[in-house]
Amino acid sequence: MSRDLSNAEADVAAGGRGLATLNPAPVKAYQVTLRIHGAPGTFKHVRGTAQYDVVNEDQCGHIEPATGTASRITSQEPLELTRISDEEYQGTLYLDRMQDQDYYGRGICRWEFTGAGALLKATGAQEETRFLTFVDASELVAGKTYTRYYPQDDFPRVGPIEGHPDLSVPDDFASRGEVDPHKFTSQLQDRLFSISVSAVEVQP
Repeated sequence: MSRDLSNAEADVAAGGRGLATLNPAPVKAYQVTLRIHGAPGTFKHVRGTAQYDVVNEDQCGHIEPATGTASRITSQEPLELTRISDEEYQGTLYLDRMQDQDYYGRGICRWEFTGAGALLKATGAQEETRFLTFVDASELVAGKTYTRYYPQDDFPRVGPIEGHPDLSVPDDFASRGEVDPHKFTSQLQDRLFSISVSAVEVQP
């Protein structure tokens, strides 16, 4: 096994895309809009990602000798989000961003766009809360608006836990929010903000 292939397979095992490359001429474009409503402050650090997965790794991926199963091949590609205002960001993603190709000598690996996500922080400082959202591809391409709700008290970072002063919240805490705001306690109902993601098809 060549060194390049060994490194690529190790990357795949760690969740990377290995030898996979980007499509040099993608055509299936969608404009993604991220909207923030009711946040207690502004977000200076907003990063988007588009996720792609190989749908036929059994036919094209590296087979793990110990288990006889193929490694899942996935790729998290940057989705550049441009600030339109303090509450709105936009970017363009491509459903066909990845290149279908025979990377491992076992057949053509076929990629599929599986969803888009975003990470937001107040300024980007290490100790601040990471507000996370992720939308499945089926909802995004169907034109639906996907919304998650988050406690305002978690901005810019999660403070002491009420009633548990001895418990500390780690730096870089991940807040994934809830689709249903009623899942939060009644005390938080009027102290929530939301992050919404939607997309429309456009010409590249």
